[in-house]
Amino acid sequence: MARIVQKFGGTSVGDIDRIKNVARRVKAEVDRGNEVAVVVSAMSGVTNQLVDYCTQVSPMHDAREYDAVVSTGEQVTSGLLSIALQELGVEARSWAGWQIPFLTDGAHSKARILEIKGGEIDDRLKKGQVAVVAGFQGIGPDNRITTLGRGGSDTTAVALAAALNADRCDIYTDVDGVYTTDPRIVPSAKKLDKITYEEMLEMASLGAKVLQTRSVEMAMKHKVRVQVLSSFSEAPGTLVCDEDEIVEKELVSGIAYSRDEAKVTLLGVEDQPGIAAGIFGPLAEANINVDMIVQNASEDGTTDVTFTTGRADLEKALKVVKDNMKVPYRTINTDKGVVKVSVIGVGMRSHAGVAQTMFKALADKNINIHIISTSEIKVSVLISEDYTELALRSLHTAYGLDAA
Repeated sequence: MARIVQKFGGTSVGDIDRIKNVARRVKAEVDRGNEVAVVVSAMSGVTNQLVDYCTQVSPMHDAREYDAVVSTGEQVTSGLLSIALQELGVEARSWAGWQIPFLTDGAHSKARILEIKGGEIDDRLKKGQVAVVAGFQGIGPDNRITTLGRGGSDTTAVALAAALNADRCDIYTDVDGVYTTDPRIVPSAKKLDKITYEEMLEMASLGAKVLQTRSVEMAMKHKVRVQVLSSFSEAPGTLVCDEDEIVEKELVSGIAYSRDEAKVTLLGVEDQPGIAAGIFGPLAEANINVDMIVQNASEDGTTDVTFTTGRADLEKALKVVKDNMKVPYRTINTDKGVVKVSVIGVGMRSHAGVAQTMFKALADKNINIHIISTSEIKVSVLISEDYTELALRSLHTAYGLDAA
């Protein structure tokens, strides 16, 4: 007997027929003799509607009441799925976040889980009852409902799996696993059987939408084995696991890309100590994330500093630079027509030449590189957005990732 946590996203529970389909999947796991806890999202579109209601009533609404409203979507789904399971003869019960409870900090709408007191659910599972848990929510130190922000239901599922010492956390979504790159752009992309936590974390943070970064971080911290599966097919999925479980490590496991990039260049900055702190300190104080950075010194005693940030933060970043930065510069240029492309693989640790393969593949296609950044298992480049598809396909082939 295994203990499994299953998580179903908004598209998987998008209507009553799909909720009934989920119930059949849960029953199949129960019939195999396993103990099962299920975490559900709100039905697709419901959370957006609830957010819209709050905004219509008051654009500057109370964050605590906002959480009370938007958390109801998952509670509806958990109740409906419990009814569907009972209709199939499966003993099931719904749980809201505060009933378990999921104890969080007080950061409403983006709370973080501090502790899960899963003793009662543990007892119920041992007796054969299925626990259907509302994802995305918990209870704060002020005894008010909190929500976990983007990807909250994935995080709920992984955290619950850790608290219950589950053998595996199965995350059902509208894709059937993790691919070497976006199959919509590269038709020859392959589905991976296994991927390490570190690789998945890089892919999630670099634009892959399969899993949210927070849930992967939690899975890695607590060594929760996570399987990504499709709700709409019986195809095997992708297992996200510890590096030790993967016998033959690929040099490159995947290629990710992010269109949410904007480039800022400060020209003619005085080349002297403290310049970097003077530029990036005010940006950090304004909670603007800076990603890639490059600095080029000139012979005239000045330097050019280029960095990237999210497109949504570009105007805010420009305002900070112009209003709060004490570092003198000659002029400033911006470019929103860029994309970050990254090759990822734990095999890079023990192999040389990965970056050179990337640079040559891009050069062969006359694709200019604006910025380069590296980590132990990743090489990223910033290129013109016009070359996104060409770059992905070329790199996919260059690293031997095309499906046979």
